[in-house]
Amino acid sequence: MADRPWHRSLIKSGVRLFLGGSLAHVQDWYPGLSIVRSQNISEVLYRGAKVASLAGMDRLRERCGNAIYIVGSGPSIRDCDLSQMEPRSAILLNGAIRLIGEQIEEPLAIAVEDERFVWRHIETMRRKILPGSLCLFSVSVLRALCEIDKGWLSDKTIILIDDIRKPYGARRRSLDDLKKLQYVRLDAAGSAGFSLSPDRGVFLGGSVAVSALQFALYCAQQSVGFLGIDISNAGEPRFYETGDDTAFSGIARAEGRIVEHLVFARQIAAERGVAFINYSPISALLKYDFGYDDRFAKARP
Repeated sequence: MADRPWHRSLIKSGVRLFLGGSLAHVQDWYPGLSIVRSQNISEVLYRGAKVASLAGMDRLRERCGNAIYIVGSGPSIRDCDLSQMEPRSAILLNGAIRLIGEQIEEPLAIAVEDERFVWRHIETMRRKILPGSLCLFSVSVLRALCEIDKGWLSDKTIILIDDIRKPYGARRRSLDDLKKLQYVRLDAAGSAGFSLSPDRGVFLGGSVAVSALQFALYCAQQSVGFLGIDISNAGEPRFYETGDDTAFSGIARAEGRIVEHLVFARQIAAERGVAFINYSPISALLKYDFGYDDRFAKARP
């Protein structure tokens, strides 16, 4: 499929025109998607019918061991051997789901926040994301999945990725609004943030890796590792692509924003005694003193 159907582009433009910038993100759930969250009920509805239940952070935390790995689909994954990674320890981002059943038998969770990935790779999602999988999905991803196949979500365990700046069902928050939230940490400039309670929203920072990290650090006991979070070479084909089928990526262009959030998160991790470990030898993280550990380097013949 295309990155986004033409009707979604029309809806996006129309919502911004009629509702303005503070409510432009209504397009993420319009039309048809509703999210109900209360002490008694947390569920996803599509056109009035329940399509999935929403789980809380405890479902993720209870599955975790000492180490959590955030695994992207950067080109460096081609040079990694992940077969010895601890079971249920990897949060797989977007196209990294292709590792399921190959190098990774069972992930800790899957994270997708950009609906364009759904439209382009729905068949891969159907094939790789098995019943019972724990999925971190954004509002727009849930709506796109429902548009395509609303029954597909019913046997998955869903945790919501809600944009703390542009939350579901509410107006866009200002910097002053964010400063009033007790579960929010902001850097000195207010440009990078971190949510201490990802159930209530996370900061989106140019890559789903930023969102996944807020969930991971909420649960982490000892370390959070990064694999395939290359960033600087995002213009090259992802590990599963060839030159002919490479989809556009804005990751390299967003490098400053992404790294700003990761560096800020590292400060919070240090306060908690959690180490950040980079396992990608060509990652932009090397420029920001994340170091390199060759534990998962593929053996050379």
